[in-house]
Amino acid sequence: MGKIEKRHHKKVDRGDLQQNLSEKFVWAIAYGSCIGWGSFILPGDWISQSGSIAAAIGITIGALLMIIIGVSYGALVKHFPVSGGAFAFSYLSFGRYVSFFSSWFLTFGYICVVALNATAFSLLLKFMMPGVLEHGKLYTIAGWDVYITEIIIATALLLLFTFITIRGAQVSGSLQYYFCIAMVVVVLLMFFGSFFGSGFSLSNLQPLAEEKKGWFTSIIMIVAVAPWAYVGFDNIPQTAEEFDFAPNKTFKLIVYSLLAAAGTYVLMILYTGWLSSRGAENSDLWVTGAVTQQSFGYIGLFVLAVAITMGIFTGLNGFLMSSSRLLFSMGRSGIMPGVFSKIHPRFKTPYVAILFLGALTLIAPWLGRTALTWIVDMSSTGVSVAYLVTCLSATKLFSYNKESNTYAPIYKTFAIVGSIFAFIFLGLLLIPGSPAALSTPSYIALIVWLVLGLAFFVVRYPKLKNMDKDELSRLILDTSQQKVDEILDEPDSEPTQTKA
Repeated sequence: MGKIEKRHHKKVDRGDLQQNLSEKFVWAIAYGSCIGWGSFILPGDWISQSGSIAAAIGITIGALLMIIIGVSYGALVKHFPVSGGAFAFSYLSFGRYVSFFSSWFLTFGYICVVALNATAFSLLLKFMMPGVLEHGKLYTIAGWDVYITEIIIATALLLLFTFITIRGAQVSGSLQYYFCIAMVVVVLLMFFGSFFGSGFSLSNLQPLAEEKKGWFTSIIMIVAVAPWAYVGFDNIPQTAEEFDFAPNKTFKLIVYSLLAAAGTYVLMILYTGWLSSRGAENSDLWVTGAVTQQSFGYIGLFVLAVAITMGIFTGLNGFLMSSSRLLFSMGRSGIMPGVFSKIHPRFKTPYVAILFLGALTLIAPWLGRTALTWIVDMSSTGVSVAYLVTCLSATKLFSYNKESNTYAPIYKTFAIVGSIFAFIFLGLLLIPGSPAALSTPSYIALIVWLVLGLAFFVVRYPKLKNMDKDELSRLILDTSQQKVDEILDEPDSEPTQTKA
């Protein structure tokens, strides 16, 4: 009996992450991760799919839906400000097995974004200096020629950001902040400068919506990409243990980051739209780059390249940081191998997790852009699963019962609505024929990753099954199982007693 007692109340080692992330750094991690390279590369695709104004409306609605989902993240961080965010929340409400699988997909989703940003930098250089990088062709994958020069550039970039992330959250956070400020300045400069561009005309915004599809379908097609377009706001909860401010400010930072991201997307859609002559639209080139070069020459293209470079850097930095915290939290609990929880003696960062993830992303440049895009499309599913599980966790945690320890009708309502939206987003990805349905190669990549997850789960199952529940709660949630049970305990409603 004494032995059991001792085991249940022993002090557990949760590592020693430093609390040195300020509010502005955390905002920058989220905003920079949401934007990445997408807002500068994709507007032309969205305009041709949906029309300029329908695309702008769709991406704005997407941000508002993400804010509704973000309420659950903010509310849960307020109660449990720990590393690992979605992993901790899924464990809280659904236990070790569900948390394993939801985190398995989310970690991969984050890593895919890191990989895609690294290869995007090579694409940018290829556009800026055509022919310069096309030396040392190795092979072709899915129609994409892979060159050794592109691999070297992407690898160097990944190694640089792996090193930066190991150096510490404050270094990563401050760099992220300055990258974001530079990106915002350049976007505003380009947007207001576009009024004086040689190709500027409001008539270029026509058609406002794709004529054959109509307004509703045109808008829904863009809303469907919201989980991918705004993935990154959920990086905030991953680093909660390193906040140097009160965790109840989390939701405010989520809202600010999503509104800033939506604003950036909309400005770049309008910029691309009203500078697009028919010639630029029909060009095989990247449309935003083509219209910039057409209106402002190579100086304008250089300014745009600065914005994209900042977007790529913020995506690399933000997701490498958050995915390492997710893996650290899983390693610390024993759900993943414990080696991932090792903290650097000097920089106080989970350096083994960072090195492992950095090494994993080094495979990406060898896959070719087409094959990598299939994997990234699949990873959107993992992100949507994390949104759904987090909202369901908040639905389970918060209560309409006034006698409950977690009485919070507003949080409960938003969690239910957020769960519905997250479920719809997941359906849009997985149901064949939907506007955002995965391609066949993406489905195959999803099945392969699921099979790998099941294989790893079978290997880890004996250890997972025998883990002490109280110790797990202390390691993952930084509180005892008894307190967790008290929080989750829902009292019976007894009208007579309440009246009395």
